[in-house]
This record gives sequence, C-alpha cells and structure tokens, in this order.
Amino acid sequence: MSKKITLLVALVLSIFTTATQAQTLDEYKAQLAAKSAELAAIQGEVDAIKGSIATFPGWKMGALATIGLNLSNFNNWLGAGNPNASSNSFGISGSAFANLDQEKYFWRNSLNIAAAKTKLIPDSDVNSALPDELQADWETTADAINLTSLFGYKLTPKIALSAMGEYRSTFLTNFNNPGYLDIGAGATWTPMSNLVVVFHPLNYNIVMADSDVSYESSLGCKIVADYTQSLPMGIAWRSNISSFISYKDPNNYSNWTWVNGLNFTAWKGIGVGFEFGLRRNRQESYNTFLTANSLTSETVEIDAFDDSANDGDNPLQSYWLLGFTYNISK
Repeated sequence: MSKKITLLVALVLSIFTTATQAQTLDEYKAQLAAKSAELAAIQGEVDAIKGSIATFPGWKMGALATIGLNLSNFNNWLGAGNPNASSNSFGISGSAFANLDQEKYFWRNSLNIAAAKTKLIPDSDVNSALPDELQADWETTADAINLTSLFGYKLTPKIALSAMGEYRSTFLTNFNNPGYLDIGAGATWTPMSNLVVVFHPLNYNIVMADSDVSYESSLGCKIVADYTQSLPMGIAWRSNISSFISYKDPNNYSNWTWVNGLNFTAWKGIGVGFEFGLRRNRQESYNTFLTANSLTSETVEIDAFDDSANDGDNPLQSYWLLGFTYNISK
C-alpha cells in the first residue's frame, strides 16, 4: 500500500513539474516576443534618426585612399626572357569630397588623384655594373589629378541653375602640360540623392601647354554624371563620367574620362578597393604621336591624324588599381 502511495505522489509531482516548466517556457516566449517588438520599434526610431542626419543640410566630408604594392624577384628563372629580373611597383588612388547642401543652394567639391611608379631591373648583376645614369630607375606609369567645384541655386528640389569649374592634369610629371580647365554654366539635375547630372551648354575648355606642343582651347558643352551606390556585402560603388563636346571641332577637340571605384570596408575604415579609369582624348594622342616621332603640327595636321592610319596612336586610355583602402567620412 505504501509503495502505491509513493508512486502516486511521484507521478503527481512529475506532472506538476512538467506543467510548471511548460508554463515557464510559455512565459519566456511571451516575454521574448514583447521585447522583440520593443526592439523593432526602437530600431525603427534609430533608422529614422540616421536618415534625418544623412539628409540634414550642412557640410558632408569624406576621403578614400587605395594603395597597391607589388614586389617580385626572379633568380635563374630560365623560362623567362630576363631570368634574374626584379620588378617593383607602387600605386595609389585617392578621392576626397566636401559638399554643402542648403535649402536654396548647394556647393559640391571633389578631388581625385591616381599615381603609380614602376621599377624593372632586367638583370641585377649586369645592372649593378652599369653607370648610375644607365641603371634602372622608377618610371611613372600612372599620373592624374582632377579637381571639381560645382555651385548651384535650386529652382526646385531636383533642378538648379549651376556653374562649375573643373581642372585636370598630371602632378608627378609635366604638371599643367597639358592642363585642362573647364569653366561653364547651365543646369544640374539631381533625380536621386546619389545621382548628380550636370549639363552646361555654355562651357569654355581652356587647354594650357608648352609652346612646342599643339593644343586648342574651344567653346563647347560640358556633361558630367556622378553616381554612388551601396551594394550587398558592404561594397560601395562610385562612378563618375566627365565629358566635353567641342562646338569648334567635335572630332578633334572633344574628350571624356570615366572612372569607377569599388570599395569593401572590412574593419574600422580599412578594406579592399578596386579602381579603373577610361579616357579618350584625341589632342593628347596627337601630341604624343608628334613627340614620339619627332614631328611638328606643321608636318602632320590634327585633321590628318587618324588612329587607324597610325596603327592605333589614338587609343582608348585605361588604368586600374587593386589594393588596400582606408575610408574616412564625416
């Protein structure tokens, strides 16, 4: 009899314990659901505040630098043409912006640079025995600077009357030879916060160069588009195209440059970046052809300069850089 009573008591206690645990689990689930709802509401408020900060009128500044480094050395690598060659290359691209956005006007400023140096030593043993002036040295393989300042008076939230100055040149070698300065006025369209399109039908393209090269300044139309986008996996993309269409001679005096950059930030602004640029500039190609062949503009006029006849002397210019990045924004 006592054993039956003991078993009965144990069974009752087990059922009570199970019911109590189930009740406690349900309570925990209910508390979790309530806290999750509270957290979602708070996160929504946080996102709204972040959006207000991002669109708040005032100065916004930032900078991004991409650094690429490549070192190589071959010792008795007989399958190559230079079995004892070594090569070193270093490149950097950088961009910075300072933009002011007010209710009635905006002022956007940007700076972009790209530079690379390469040193190729065909044979370290032979090279060391050569005179200093004949030994391998660092050569500039990329060199560009672009500075833009755009001011606009808003007619509507998306359309503004605008004026812009843009300067393009090199800064490591042949600074301002040539240098391009565009000064113009027209309209700016901002259909989205991350897209700016500039259309200036009244623009003067001033080309500065030494007297022994042949460049022509001219009046024309300036078109610029700048687009930024956040992609999945924390990747940021920026694309900028700047073009000038000459009214004087569209075929010979027009030019365009298109630069794209992808940046993945992994930790505290440090990440990996890739940048590539394309350019077409017939005047640059023409003067490079004259210099390389010791010719003058009197010998070969630019109208007679044809890239098919000169075996691609007016090529599509390009560069790319892959390396570590550091991103600063405010």
